[in-house]
Amino acid sequence: MGCCLATDKINVDGLKVGYMYREESDFEADSGWRIFSGTESQDYVDNSSNTEIYDLNTIANYDPSIIPYLNSPFGTELERIPGTDKFNKI
Repeated sequence: MGCCLATDKINVDGLKVGYMYREESDFEADSGWRIFSGTESQDYVDNSSNTEIYDLNTIANYDPSIIPYLNSPFGTELERIPGTDKFNKI
């Protein structure tokens, strides 16, 4: 499915995905997904050393609960329902 932007809270700290949204792709291989744990502060997100481009499959391996939502259209915004592996549209 291409790549995505994800924070180190997911890939380094091992937190589950808590919030994700999909925007128009920035380049050909970009899926448009932007993935966060939901615990990031604005200062954290503003520091580019805290985010990286990853293959979307890598993030799905860290947190398979996102898989059913990956074909959602651009403009989709999702937040994890606390204590579950399901997401609500925002």
